[in-house]
Amino acid sequence: MPDGLQPEELRVELTELGDAFRAYQRRPEPDLAVLADLHDRKARAFALWAEVTGDASLREEADRAATAARTTREMDANRRGLLVDGEGPAVQRLLTRGQGVHARNVLEHVRAASPLPGAEARLAVLMLTLRAARTGTGNVTGQDLSGWLASDAERVLQELADAGWLVLPEDVTADDALMSRPEEPTQITVPTLILTQPRPFFFGKVTRARLSGWAQKVVGDRKLRKKKAGPATRLLAVYTAAHSRPDGRLGGGGEEGDGLALDVVASFCGLRPEDVAEHVGPLVAAGWLAEEADTAGERLRGRLAERALPLSGLL
Repeated sequence: MPDGLQPEELRVELTELGDAFRAYQRRPEPDLAVLADLHDRKARAFALWAEVTGDASLREEADRAATAARTTREMDANRRGLLVDGEGPAVQRLLTRGQGVHARNVLEHVRAASPLPGAEARLAVLMLTLRAARTGTGNVTGQDLSGWLASDAERVLQELADAGWLVLPEDVTADDALMSRPEEPTQITVPTLILTQPRPFFFGKVTRARLSGWAQKVVGDRKLRKKKAGPATRLLAVYTAAHSRPDGRLGGGGEEGDGLALDVVASFCGLRPEDVAEHVGPLVAAGWLAEEADTAGERLRGRLAERALPLSGLL
């Protein structure tokens, strides 16, 4: 930047912009929305600088910054599953695409490795796996357990402990766990997830918390509670959310076609394939799935309703 550059506002902006880019480089984690805004500022500042000096190379630099801003914004939109360039209104997603992949990996692990066949146990295994995913241990309260399983919570927790899938602290019973409060939660251990064992997935604490919060939002959805949705129906809500595209359509398309294989869906939910349809109806009634959902041809086809789009797994 030349000495004595005028106007003074341009000199100040260029100086502050350099400081802002350096500060961004020191951030512990990238934020593409912030970076796009910085590129926009650079494009405006360099365009004005080119106008003041008549330097064509500065104009080219302004154009490159404008392109970088657009590209960075598109990358951010893609990462968060937002619709851009007039494709529709933006939807604020809870998961990124990468976190959606992790969510599906967890769901597949639960489908294949649940120690008990019923929907109640599978729901508990899903939620507790997400609590203990990083180190094999996690905290749970009585409110958590009763919110997931209502009157079945003590029985299911004891059955998981008897099966060896879950370990409670010494001298803590399933009933004690149901009485635990947020200020004194019960620490549970899932032996297959501890750090000394071969582990089925790896992600950081931010992703673990995000996935756990995502599953909790689905399982605890107010309209599903109002419809008194049981464990199998709520598992189906989780599975459809995780296996939906940004526009809400179920399944990834491609060679397998639209929709989800009914036998796989049923296996995750602890159901027989022919019983999935009776749980689709309550999801439609609760406004979770759009009305065209059906189970013809051994596939579950349909799309998430608009209110569920923020929870899409972004296939």
